[in-house]
Amino acid sequence: MQTKLHIKKGDTVVAIAGNDKGKQGSVLEVFREKSRAIVEGVNMVKKHTKPDAENPQGGIVEKEAPIHISNLMHVDPKEGGKTRIGRKLTDSGKLVRYSKKSGEEIK
Repeated sequence: MQTKLHIKKGDTVVAIAGNDKGKQGSVLEVFREKSRAIVEGVNMVKKHTKPDAENPQGGIVEKEAPIHISNLMHVDPKEGGKTRIGRKLTDSGKLVRYSKKSGEEIK
């Protein structure tokens, strides 16, 4: 079952739980069916790779692993701290996301 999520690809988020608590990054990919997201520089894991054409040496590669959406929170575009988001209708009838802390619209 796919659910409506408060985080989209390209959003700037901060980790609020886990080993990477407090780290910020932008969302690279969202997996709606598992409620997880890959965030740049957050939840880094070491992956052992075999030699191939792209990486002839092989070895250990560090890459981002998915982190659960509940452990992420938006970063306020105006003030820079953590914030909740809301949705409101504009005068043109378009539904936009906004920061509850500063009232700033989230693109």
